[in-house]
Amino acid sequence: MRKRIVAGNWKMNTDIESGKRLAAALMNLLSGKPAPLNVGVAIAPPFTHLSEIRKQIDTSKICLAAQNCASESSGAFTGEVSAGMLKSAGVMAVIIGHSERRSYFHEDHAALAKKVDLVLKNDMRPVFCFGEVLGERNAGIQNQIVESQLKESLFQLSEADFTRVILAYEPVWAIGTGVVATPGQAQEMHHFIRSLIIARYGNEIAEDTTILYGGSCKSSNAAELFSKPDVDGGLIGGASLDAAEFHRIIHCF
Repeated sequence: MRKRIVAGNWKMNTDIESGKRLAAALMNLLSGKPAPLNVGVAIAPPFTHLSEIRKQIDTSKICLAAQNCASESSGAFTGEVSAGMLKSAGVMAVIIGHSERRSYFHEDHAALAKKVDLVLKNDMRPVFCFGEVLGERNAGIQNQIVESQLKESLFQLSEADFTRVILAYEPVWAIGTGVVATPGQAQEMHHFIRSLIIARYGNEIAEDTTILYGGSCKSSNAAELFSKPDVDGGLIGGASLDAAEFHRIIHCF
């Protein structure tokens, strides 16, 4: 049975002290009402917070994730944070390829493939994000875009390595806009993604692959989204900054 996951991406929000309070509030809620069986919880604070938040969370209840990593392992890359550095801070998973990284920082398929490899080599799990922009959806080419993103950055992986990847489909037109893909649209794309994995890695691996939905997901729509057979949880943005709301989403299965 594949793992269901609710992951919170805090993006560039909170300072260290407010981040610690947010993590503590979530820990308190999970201690009182744990996540449902087979539902994992992750949070991705800013880099500056990672070591402090690692000290205060129970990693059996919350997986500590990072929002990005460098595409090189070390060297003269001022301002970058390597996968090895993240591992040493207690990070367990790393978000790779978020649409904001692709758009604002022009990360391409090759760079993302290198990041995935480095995350895996450092014994962490990549949370690989991908999805189409509004123009591509309107043009009816969303399937081709998604297929290209997966093939160019992930499908070079061995079967063993691919089983460690968590996928996160993000319709870019629904991120931070308040617009959400309909449950039917989400299911249709997630089913298509799983069919691509079947073609590359076989049915068993495809059935075990967790595919999250990301894009204006909140407690008012999460239950219907998560009820779809190929939607295995959510990558949550703004709603993860409210511990009570995030906790409600965790219980939408």
